[in-house]
Amino acid sequence: MRTIQTHNVNDTERAGSMLARQLTPGSIVAFTGDLGAGKTAFCRGILRALGYPGRVTSPTFAIVNEYDTELCRVCHFDLYRILDADALYDIGWDDYLDGESILLVEWSENIADALPEGCITVDIRHGSAADDRIITIDGGPAL
Repeated sequence: MRTIQTHNVNDTERAGSMLARQLTPGSIVAFTGDLGAGKTAFCRGILRALGYPGRVTSPTFAIVNEYDTELCRVCHFDLYRILDADALYDIGWDDYLDGESILLVEWSENIADALPEGCITVDIRHGSAADDRIITIDGGPAL
């Protein structure tokens, strides 16, 4: 387990880019944490490090945004409105578990039963100062 403290959005994105070096097609990163803590900023850092130059936004209403990167397709989920695994399967979750894509899953606690073993977990919490974040990463190679 590794804990990182960041002090602004750029630091949080850099933390995401550091994790990106550990990811391979089939990796699943399960995010938990406070509302507005920076899960999407962390995902943006991952996508930038994987070579995606475009806009990265939260898929809050779309549920999933897909990005083609230099390494592979990255599927970025926001499951804030998905309240159980049954609803997740209704949107085609099984199709995303193809082993060829990287999955970034915000609000993963809502579908914990549907996550395969071996996921990397990233918990992001507000720190003591307004822009401080405490990021805890567990799982994956060399973490």
